[in-house]
Amino acid sequence: MTISALAEPFSIKLPAVMKHLDVLSDAGLIKRSKHGRTVNVRLSPAPLRGATEWLRRYERFWSPTLDRLAAYAERKEGETRAAEAKAKGR
Repeated sequence: MTISALAEPFSIKLPAVMKHLDVLSDAGLIKRSKHGRTVNVRLSPAPLRGATEWLRRYERFWSPTLDRLAAYAERKEGETRAAEAKAKGR
């Protein structure tokens, strides 16, 4: 994608997007190529492979906990919505 296309859906200005892309580029997570005045960006997922493999080893420990946290958050959200609806007289 072009940098402009990447920046389009965000409410931040193009220079801020460029700074974020600089960080990703420094980490080796994206590659830039220039064609005339247009700069294209593509993902470079190779640096994430090692991190992904490491995280997979520990997934069995935190997945059940995250599932419980998600269920708790959904339950609380439902309780909040029910209380707000009751307060509005619905």
